[in-house]
Amino acid sequence: MNRIRRWSIPALAATALLGSLTLTAPALAATAPAGDTAAVVRAQDQRAAAPKITRAEEIRRAQRWLTANGGKPVPYSQHKNWKDGYRQDCSGYASMALGLPKSGPNTVALKNDGWTKPIKMSELRRGDLVIKANSGDPDHRHVVIFDGWNSGKGSYQAYEQAGHVGTRHASHSYGLKSGDGYHAYRPVNLAD
Repeated sequence: MNRIRRWSIPALAATALLGSLTLTAPALAATAPAGDTAAVVRAQDQRAAAPKITRAEEIRRAQRWLTANGGKPVPYSQHKNWKDGYRQDCSGYASMALGLPKSGPNTVALKNDGWTKPIKMSELRRGDLVIKANSGDPDHRHVVIFDGWNSGKGSYQAYEQAGHVGTRHASHSYGLKSGDGYHAYRPVNLAD
């Protein structure tokens, strides 16, 4: 006896939706445990929930951590969250400045999971990110928040959460030297 499996319309719709999410989110699917389509959906929901923010508001938020620790910078930690719920590492800091869901995506997720889109270094605008995510060692991954070019464009000012230092505003040349692993990215939740 041949049996024909009948699918209900809701079951077919759910199957199609889950399949399309996996196809449209390859970076998320690659980082989620095998068969964990729910993790892909959760990550997409988080991105959709990230509020639009202006570049000026992002920089105001970044500046808060310069003095949030009793007038001193927030100390660096890959294992602790600050009072506002964000990790005290570089990606937690960038996530806080952008108003992303707490405790924030890590550096690799900021680059790969749809929170940003790649741009040329010459296209950097205040509030864009410069990210090094392609290191096998988490201690050699980093993200800074671009603030503006120094004269001659040989370096730029950026906000960052740096190991052994904490929050700071400093001059950098990350991404300006060929092969250093840093690249420019534009956060997708920036409103302007």
